[in-house]
Amino acid sequence: MFNYKTFNNIAEDGLDILRNKKFKEVSEKPDGILLRSYNISNKDFEDNLLCIARAGAGTNNIPIEDATKKGIVVFNTPGANANAVKELVICGMLLSSRGIIEGIEFAKKLDFEDAESLNKAMEAQKKAFAGNELAGKTLGIIGLGSIGSMLAQAAHTLGMRLVGYDPYISIEGAWRLPADVEKAETMEALLQQSDYVSLHVPLVEDTKNLINKSNLKKFKNGARLINLSRGGIVNTDDVIAELENGNLGRFVTDFPTPELIKRSVDKNDVVLLPHLGASTKEAEVNCAVMAANQMVNYLQDGTILNSVNFPRISLSRGTNHRLVIINHNEPGMISKIADSIAAFDINIAEMTNKSRDEIAINLIDLESQASKQLIEQLKSVEHVMSVRSLDIDSQEL
Repeated sequence: MFNYKTFNNIAEDGLDILRNKKFKEVSEKPDGILLRSYNISNKDFEDNLLCIARAGAGTNNIPIEDATKKGIVVFNTPGANANAVKELVICGMLLSSRGIIEGIEFAKKLDFEDAESLNKAMEAQKKAFAGNELAGKTLGIIGLGSIGSMLAQAAHTLGMRLVGYDPYISIEGAWRLPADVEKAETMEALLQQSDYVSLHVPLVEDTKNLINKSNLKKFKNGARLINLSRGGIVNTDDVIAELENGNLGRFVTDFPTPELIKRSVDKNDVVLLPHLGASTKEAEVNCAVMAANQMVNYLQDGTILNSVNFPRISLSRGTNHRLVIINHNEPGMISKIADSIAAFDINIAEMTNKSRDEIAINLIDLESQASKQLIEQLKSVEHVMSVRSLDIDSQEL
């Protein structure tokens, strides 16, 4: 039986998966942690912790490097909230284009008792809220993962021209893109031709202040910038300066700051949302279910599908007896591990090894159960970080 701990409210659909697998919720010494936006620290990494599942795409609230050093797998749920964010980006483009917010505020203040006077007042003022349509405009998408790809598909149906930039795009991501997406060789090339720019990259060291004073000068005059990814990707002081001089048309963001709030009160060129990107019932359920399944698959079988610090690895169960061995990615480790197993007269039925940066993981199916002595021997091998034995009943195969 495995134990888990939660640090946020997790959708019951996800927790039900753990309960159905007989996982027990505990307050200390969990095998796995399930969280959303809680800022976890390495102080929460108890000795027996094996994995952390983030019910969401971003993992900047988790100290990844510390987790990796301890052999803790960190999962996220890419794509689970993609539709929710995609829809809000489209909403953001409309809010930045059609005078909707100003029109709503105007309508709230209308005070006429008869319909005729009310209609005259509306007709007289509605020109002040005129905007532009999205069809025929150019949308630049920076980051073409799950959200960026879905946004491209939706914007294509709205009749927008699409330009994408992602130097790290995966083959899977490329297949999801509409054929009409034009590839920008540089981010600056995308900025120069886009009426709307939407950001869909993670917040890591390389993307901090990705949008800044230097490249804001490259924006097409009057362009709208939409950031529903992470606040630190955009330098808000530089954005405010460009709004002030009129080069940037409007800024829509899910990450208010005191400076942006003040700007939104004084001007109508900032649209602030209280981090609503993934705040739908559907997205919360999707993320919780995906995170819970990843925790179950790893703890029970060693399978890793979506990890930010470990390689993707899976192996269909061929026997009742499996070893999951994590080691530093050093030469000769596979032979050292295999030799240790052979020394105990146990045959390896099947195995797979995958590595990522300084970490490697091995899934090894044995023809007979590993003894405690074998496990201790494997743990003593230089550069081995952890060894787990996962045995199942024969009827479960």
